[in-house]
Amino acid sequence: MIRINEIKLSLDEDIEKIPEKISKKLRIKPEEILKYQIYRESIDARKRDQINLVYTADVAVKNEGKILERYRDVAKTPDFRYKDIPHGDKTLNHRPVVIGTGPAGLFAGLILAQRGYKPILLERGQDVDTRTEDVKNFWQGKELNAESNVQFGEGGAGTFSDGKLTTRIKDIRVRKVLEELVDARSPEEILYSYKPHIGTDILKTVVRNIRNKIIELDGEVQFGSKVTNLYIENGRITGVEVNDTERIETNEVILAIGHSARDTYEMLYTSGVKIRQKPFSIGVRIEHPQEIINQSQYKAFAEHPRLGAADYRLTYQGKNGRAVYTFCMCPGGMVVAAASERNTVVTNGMSEYARDQENANSALLVQVNTEDFGGDHPLAGVDFQRKWEEAAFVLGGKDYHAPCQRVGDFLNNRPSTEIGHVKPSYLPGVIPTDLSRCLPDFVIEAMREALPALDRKLKGFAMEDALMTGVETRSSAPIRIERDEETMESLTVKGLYPVGEGGGYAGGIVSAAVDGIKAAEKIIGRYKPIR
Repeated sequence: MIRINEIKLSLDEDIEKIPEKISKKLRIKPEEILKYQIYRESIDARKRDQINLVYTADVAVKNEGKILERYRDVAKTPDFRYKDIPHGDKTLNHRPVVIGTGPAGLFAGLILAQRGYKPILLERGQDVDTRTEDVKNFWQGKELNAESNVQFGEGGAGTFSDGKLTTRIKDIRVRKVLEELVDARSPEEILYSYKPHIGTDILKTVVRNIRNKIIELDGEVQFGSKVTNLYIENGRITGVEVNDTERIETNEVILAIGHSARDTYEMLYTSGVKIRQKPFSIGVRIEHPQEIINQSQYKAFAEHPRLGAADYRLTYQGKNGRAVYTFCMCPGGMVVAAASERNTVVTNGMSEYARDQENANSALLVQVNTEDFGGDHPLAGVDFQRKWEEAAFVLGGKDYHAPCQRVGDFLNNRPSTEIGHVKPSYLPGVIPTDLSRCLPDFVIEAMREALPALDRKLKGFAMEDALMTGVETRSSAPIRIERDEETMESLTVKGLYPVGEGGGYAGGIVSAAVDGIKAAEKIIGRYKPIR
């Protein structure tokens, strides 16, 4: 096939017109196009009075050689297919174990299962259906389940998110991840969309289907199975303990625990696994009416159905040296209660596939350095997070309501006493107050400085009634589990592969999945499949 760039459609032209555009661009008859597939879609909104959808397509045509000779900007389509690595020749004495079923763990398990290694996946939380009920109950004001919540359970923290699949990494495995997601019932458009997303509603089905595929391939998935100890002999893993009772013998463990498994961090540190502090960010969730974001981004085209709900990504460098930025923006979504420990308040954002809720929300975060942790212990960042989560819990009334503040009040350094016309989406509810009581002074200072500057980039961002809800502390892990970059094994425990967000090595669904695949490949490249 050959790759054709810059195929433009107006917003009112149907995507089915792409073959016609290709034939005109190549000056060939439509019947000379044997087949085509969209490789990438983007939006060109540089002109105020015009927005175009721009496509790159891979096309099979008659007389391909002549086309390549005629056009300098047309080339053969690169081979982006994922290729299985050759397996090793050593014998596995025990089945490999994957701890965690977030993106890194699920894809590590899937690759191992596809190649015949019969992995055992251990998940401390519950399957996605049970987990969804547990989360729903918590949001309705019932008790927090500390082992089944927005952070813990099948699919990881990403299950209750926007399901964004954007990534900055350039890796052939990205395509493998996207294709497996489509095979598991994700929308096919994620293969080419300029900002692909699944949405939490579809993502639940997808992770269930991946789990079933692993099981069909002789893998095993165990829920309610928290790893409580590692068995290590002469610097090598020999097994794991589950729920303080069961021992599973294994010499290969992929550690995909997610960024909130604080008790597991403690266990790893006690076991001699080398961990170091890592910077992260904290802040709030900020909510606006979605129509304000649409109008600011798309102007006269704001209501066009082809564009959907607009998003944004904003950055600012504070005078105090702190980076301020938006993160995990959820168009047409909601702010969610994401606590995993009792007596804490943690916020996150979530959208369904349609992105059709009234509000847009995003994290508004400020850089936190390791010097801010107040100690040299590798887990000092966890204590720093917990301090502000507990402060938010108290400020919200000690019943998992979240503290909030209108942007106008925040900028004028006065507590909020009521909600404006931006209605909060957070459940079980919010308490208007003063967010400076649950965030560090340097975070408050940087956000107050940044908001007017960000408003100049995105009109309406600092609108009076925009609502800030605190606190967001789990944007990334506060630690890194150190590993050898060649073997991906822990520096202190052979056969232990820390991966994904929990290991401090990834920043989203796709990048975490790719990291999990890489670890699985290390095992495959060393051992023969299990017969």
